[in-house]
Amino acid sequence: MAVITPAVAVSTAETRPARRKRPKPSVGSVAAQVFMIIMSALWVLPILFALYVSLRPVGETNRLGYVSLAHSLTLRNFVDAWNQSEMWRFFLNSLRVTVPAVLITLMLASAVAFVVSKMSSRWNIALLILFTAGNLLPQQVLITPLYRMYLAIHLPHFVSSSGLLYDSYVGLIVINVSFQLGFCVFVLSNYMKTIPGEIDEAAIVDGASLWARYWRLTLPLCRPAMAALATLLTTWIYNDFFWAITLISTGNKRPITSALANLQGQFVSNQNMISAAALMAAVPTLGVYVMLQKQFIAGLALGSSKG
Repeated sequence: MAVITPAVAVSTAETRPARRKRPKPSVGSVAAQVFMIIMSALWVLPILFALYVSLRPVGETNRLGYVSLAHSLTLRNFVDAWNQSEMWRFFLNSLRVTVPAVLITLMLASAVAFVVSKMSSRWNIALLILFTAGNLLPQQVLITPLYRMYLAIHLPHFVSSSGLLYDSYVGLIVINVSFQLGFCVFVLSNYMKTIPGEIDEAAIVDGASLWARYWRLTLPLCRPAMAALATLLTTWIYNDFFWAITLISTGNKRPITSALANLQGQFVSNQNMISAAALMAAVPTLGVYVMLQKQFIAGLALGSSKG
């Protein structure tokens, strides 16, 4: 019969992993979690309700009301919204505006941010303030002089079928680039300042030109910030409604957001179809976020830690 000596018992007890007591959650952390759960539910609830309405037949909704149990679900509203309203045409219109506007904004903003953050000049702060101050102007204040200016600027007919900056895709691209440029310059300039100056100095010693330092050195290091801004810009420009409804008069030229307003006027009694169309209109921005999710989250975390 084996006898365990006290020394062996003590050593055995010491080798056992000590159980850590879980700290009791504080009242503040519990309240914060409850608050986030409630806000998340309030945020998702309208989307779920729109999905529920879009899956119900319009006859059943008119008979029983929107807040009622569904007897059947169907995808007919999505098919009708796509075919009857020609949504593919408006998707292409949004694509013609969003893609060039995002690319031009990122290129111009990165160039200005490079000058502001990497070039020694007494005008750097004034230039940064000038670009950032553009975001302080509300759109509604500028619409009257901007509308008259768009009617006065003529374009070649191969660029604009109307012969004017008004009622053209170029006009929407220009105004979206102008309003989003200041924010992108502010973000990229602050991020470029975090890049060690020794990298730029080593490139100068190796004989790199100014363009090489910008295009081949700085831009690749700004990929997380550029991806985060690309996601935000795509969402903002694609979902723009104010400029699209005021600067475009031809119905076939309007982007998807302003086209939904026309759809509501045309099929005012069929809210089920309008809900289906609105959900389909949100798919491209959701796809962009899914594709750039890792870069977007990395861009949001920029500057959160040091070292």
